[in-house]
Amino acid sequence: MFLIRKPSLGLIHEFLGSQRKENFSYSEVGSTRGHLPSGYTVDRNRVCVGHGSKVFRRASELLNAWRMFDLGWVEIFPKGVTIEPGVTVTILVRHLGFYSLNACRVIYVFREERRVGFAYGTLEDHAEQGEERFSIDWSGDDSVWYEILAFSRPRQWQAKIARPVSRMLQRRFARDSKAAMMKQR
Repeated sequence: MFLIRKPSLGLIHEFLGSQRKENFSYSEVGSTRGHLPSGYTVDRNRVCVGHGSKVFRRASELLNAWRMFDLGWVEIFPKGVTIEPGVTVTILVRHLGFYSLNACRVIYVFREERRVGFAYGTLEDHAEQGEERFSIDWSGDDSVWYEILAFSRPRQWQAKIARPVSRMLQRRFARDSKAAMMKQR
């Protein structure tokens, strides 16, 4: 959904409610667990956020609180929602003088001793189609990494026409998201 003005909380929650019944917009749901599908643009972004168990715990807390979306130009709704399979979220993005609302649903969550994260996938009304996985990995060398793995392609005609702009926004999100995780640690 593209908007000229910032939507009210009421409109955001109305949109979110309508999206909870929508299907995923792509057939390869869950592919960020293993083999990535062909026909999509794949993005891999990661940054070392520090070293040791304390950094791993803090980075995991930030991830579970959606803090990688605290970017000023991107917001997640509902605020503070628990990350668990089946949860639907709306992402509000301010870009190029207008706003867009896009919905995603959490597909899977993993919480291992040295690795935590989740993936969400786009729903029918999303401008793009694909999946994004966010994770925190505590490596054997004691380094802690924040990683974003995504595959996507345009879905709506606006995203197809403006593909270079969509790609710019995706790269900006990855850059700003990594910076947010570095800043908050």
